[in-house]
Amino acid sequence: MNNRPIGIFDSGVGGLTVAHAIKQILPGESLVYFGDTAHLPYGDKSEEAIKYYSGKITEFLLGHDSKVVLVACNSASASAFDSLKKEFGPGTILIDVIDPVVNYIGSRDLRKIGVIGTKRTISSGTYDKKIRERSPGTSVISMATPLLVPMIEEGFIFDDISNAIIRTYLSCQEFAGIEALVLGCTHYPIIRNQISKFFNFNVEVIDSSRTVSQILRETLEKNNLLNDTGKVKDQFFISDYTPYFEKIAKMFFEGEINLKKADIWN
Repeated sequence: MNNRPIGIFDSGVGGLTVAHAIKQILPGESLVYFGDTAHLPYGDKSEEAIKYYSGKITEFLLGHDSKVVLVACNSASASAFDSLKKEFGPGTILIDVIDPVVNYIGSRDLRKIGVIGTKRTISSGTYDKKIRERSPGTSVISMATPLLVPMIEEGFIFDDISNAIIRTYLSCQEFAGIEALVLGCTHYPIIRNQISKFFNFNVEVIDSSRTVSQILRETLEKNNLLNDTGKVKDQFFISDYTPYFEKIAKMFFEGEINLKKADIWN
């Protein structure tokens, strides 16, 4: 049973940053990934829509015998994680990408941090609420940065356009004096170096991928689910074909990938 895959989903390519980190920490695990490219970005969708998409995708991943489902999307983690736990019950192991980051921040002595994310993630107030509960002495400045996901999905990275958009968002006065910046979207690690460079590498840029991967490893160990068979097979599904998804996937996972389109809505 331990050779069952780890299920991962996101609205597009962002979750590949988490999938890549998992393969670095857990190279013996198989992955089944679903990128909901037909509905991206989730950040401008209603809470009910995100709950519906997340429920259908989780059902799909469990149908592929996933032993764990990782919600590798901040918007879905903020809007749908609690409903997923209720819908699929205690027998399903679910992991989000927000709580591990909040716990990491709680282990640090930070006075002021920034959080950037999609409109849905920021408007939910999830990061603000959880960080203040875990670290009441930390000042949290949150900002919606809705142009970053479509910018990344369209391939505008490491160029003048992306640098201009990043500069416009991060140069706001409210971020002056922050000690850390939380990348509250799994797309954002793709432009992490550009963001770090904007701050002259003087601000800790926190992304969830490695932190979540460590939590995943601990969860698998705790439940005796680590794959020790040596059999590894990764599968990648998308709800709509986009050339850029395949390009990014091949960047993270060298060589050919098994990319399939899956219409799970009918």
